[in-house]
Amino acid sequence: MKNTVFEGAATAVVTPMTKDGVDYDTYEKILEWQIAQGIDAIVAAGTTGEGSTLTDEEHRKLLKFTVDKVAGRIPVIAGTGSNDIAYAIDLTKYACEIGADAMLLVTPYYNKATQAGLIKSFQAIADASTKPCILYNVPSRTGCNLTPESCAVLADHPNICGIKEASGNISQIAKLAQLVGDKIAIYSGNDDQIVPVLSLGGKGVISVLSNILPKETSEMCHAYMRGEVEKSRKMQLEYLDLVDALFCEVNPIPVKAAMSAIGYGENYLRLPLTPMEEKNEKKLLELMVKAGLELK
Repeated sequence: MKNTVFEGAATAVVTPMTKDGVDYDTYEKILEWQIAQGIDAIVAAGTTGEGSTLTDEEHRKLLKFTVDKVAGRIPVIAGTGSNDIAYAIDLTKYACEIGADAMLLVTPYYNKATQAGLIKSFQAIADASTKPCILYNVPSRTGCNLTPESCAVLADHPNICGIKEASGNISQIAKLAQLVGDKIAIYSGNDDQIVPVLSLGGKGVISVLSNILPKETSEMCHAYMRGEVEKSRKMQLEYLDLVDALFCEVNPIPVKAAMSAIGYGENYLRLPLTPMEEKNEKKLLELMVKAGLELK
């Protein structure tokens, strides 16, 4: 397998914000806590990081800040995908220049590209990158699905090293694993499917849950890899209700509320996202306490 960026759990980290912009003091505290808790990698400016509503200046500053503060201790994966492929190429080049370890490339949203268009788009971005690229398939958010057959074509590109599979379709992920073999790493994009994806040969997860439980999410992966399958399975089921609560409203609405509740910034989101409904937040906080988290 080429250029495996990480094995285990990578946190698709939130971007703490206020009405005045990105809260870098809190963001630095989040990064340090994640590293201290043993997380395996950081994804900056992804879906959970509200990358789609960052200005270009904010996006670049956030990526550079992340790279500089992490300082090589764990891999930093930069969210540089876009539905504007020229912009994605430009942002990818920038992320390479500042020292990001890999790119996360979401399928183009809204445009609803054909499979041929998806293949050519990802190839064009990967051609421009000097670092490994991880594809990101999340059809529920983008309106298009990267098929296993298309991914198998892309797996032959020397700079494409992995895929975050968030289709939620285990049959599709099984077919993907069959077609790509060991050419690229498969990461679960859904926290309720970490163990199932690992059982199909996956290398870990790019996680929302690990924003609040980084140590535990990483351990779920590494226990499986050590052969402690039963421990891993029990952890998957133990946190299932909490995962459901983290996705009862569109991500990152619940996880922003959760991070604020444990002392990491304001519960502030940019429109069109709005704060969590009170009844849903109450249930989320109860499950967080049950999981051993201390609310501030």
